[in-house]
Amino acid sequence: MSVSLARDLTEAVGTPRAVFVKWPLGHPLGEPHAPLQQRTVIFRALHLLVTASQPGVIEDLGFRWRRETYTEPDWSKLEGTKQEGTKQ
Repeated sequence: MSVSLARDLTEAVGTPRAVFVKWPLGHPLGEPHAPLQQRTVIFRALHLLVTASQPGVIEDLGFRWRRETYTEPDWSKLEGTKQEGTKQ
């Protein structure tokens, strides 16, 4: 699982699963002192980790740097989630 700031490099190395954010280098989880933004990126990465149906998936989160409003993720949506064909 990777949080990527450079989609072309992520594709080239063949990361099994990644979320992509088009943000400044050095800020993969978001802006300093923005915990809701950071938790949202972590939540989306974990959600992809447990729901991706095939390797090589790169999900573009589409968030815009300093132009989004974030709310606390619904962490309960990760509970009981499993990838099809795996044991829990």
